[in-house]
Amino acid sequence: MILLVLLSFIIIIISNFVMILSMILSKKSLKDREKCSPFECGFDPKSSARNPFSLHFFLITVIFLIFDVEIALIFPMIYTFKMTNLIVWSKTIIFFLIFLLIGLYHEWNQNMLNWTN
Repeated sequence: MILLVLLSFIIIIISNFVMILSMILSKKSLKDREKCSPFECGFDPKSSARNPFSLHFFLITVIFLIFDVEIALIFPMIYTFKMTNLIVWSKTIIFFLIFLLIGLYHEWNQNMLNWTN
């Protein structure tokens, strides 16, 4: 046990030393004005280089990913239907579906399901 703690401590010290050494020897400048400005064939940019990001689109994407995870969790429950006790399986699936419905109600209550405002 002591050997494991000692080796972990040595690994942490060596990795921190390498990270600090790489930061010291790095030639990157965080405040390089030329690298921060957009390049348009040597001319001054006509508009902002940053496009506005739709936060609502991001929220819809997160909801879709959560839906995918929910489906990935429901499929094994369907497969184990014949192999487990019906009462335990029913309680588990009902609890899981109620939990998902509460999440859906919360999303609906927060108007996250409306595509346009």
